[in-house]
Amino acid sequence: MTSRRGGLGRGLSSTLIPTGEPASVSPYREIPISRIRPNPSQPRTHYDEETLRGLARSIIEVGVLQPVVVQEADNGYTLISGERRWRAAQLAGLESIPAMLRQADETAVLTQALIENLQREDLTPLEEASAYRDLIDQHGLTQQEVAHRVGKGRATVANSVRLLRLPPPILELLETGKLTAGHARALLSVSDPKYATHIAKRAVAEGWTVRQVEEAANARVPRKRASRTANTPRPAQIVELETRLTDQLGLPVSISYGNQKGSVKVGFNSIDDLQRVFAKLIAPLSERA
Repeated sequence: MTSRRGGLGRGLSSTLIPTGEPASVSPYREIPISRIRPNPSQPRTHYDEETLRGLARSIIEVGVLQPVVVQEADNGYTLISGERRWRAAQLAGLESIPAMLRQADETAVLTQALIENLQREDLTPLEEASAYRDLIDQHGLTQQEVAHRVGKGRATVANSVRLLRLPPPILELLETGKLTAGHARALLSVSDPKYATHIAKRAVAEGWTVRQVEEAANARVPRKRASRTANTPRPAQIVELETRLTDQLGLPVSISYGNQKGSVKVGFNSIDDLQRVFAKLIAPLSERA
């Protein structure tokens, strides 16, 4: 099968140095696949088989166009990045694969693997959260340091890690894609794990929106003591505006109004949500109509 590789694949391989050559000549190598082991710190744990087979067919036709990145290890090499290419190359029947040899410490290895998958949006919410937690717990980084390394906001990292506190049944729904990260974040305010799980299962079964999950979650959140004006009817125009804003932004909106003045409160679960609100607010009114 390997003889079918096209010109691009052979061109790359012809520039690489066999593993028997001195390492000082070039960081690029053609390394036997059997000598490479997957990265134990790889944040991604699931690989779509159909995607791998498609990549394998491409490799058969044109070869591996981008080298994987490895570092030397006992009795071989450890992948830093490119595990999908490495797996597909095996499916394609290759005996060796183009690789770039790099020296890296353990923290750098995990960070690079995480960044590569984040850029490709390959990680599930739980894989991303677990990778952040590993960088924090096992490598002593702060949330701010993790955020800086992966190019995310600190709040984004913090909200992601918080997902790991959810009950196992909810984490399973999140891992399988039946529940989105937005739905899961809305359940973080529920202190009763059984009720949180109940909401999650209903959300999946009935196709709830994030807003519906938030409303169900808030039903169990202790409310502040009602004020003396709590029974005062709210103007219909205010209620309508509140509803329209909630629908337009896709986030919970509440309007406090009295004596011809008031305030608008928008709830959000992540920096991404906040940026989306900002973009909608500064857009021309005609575009939001």
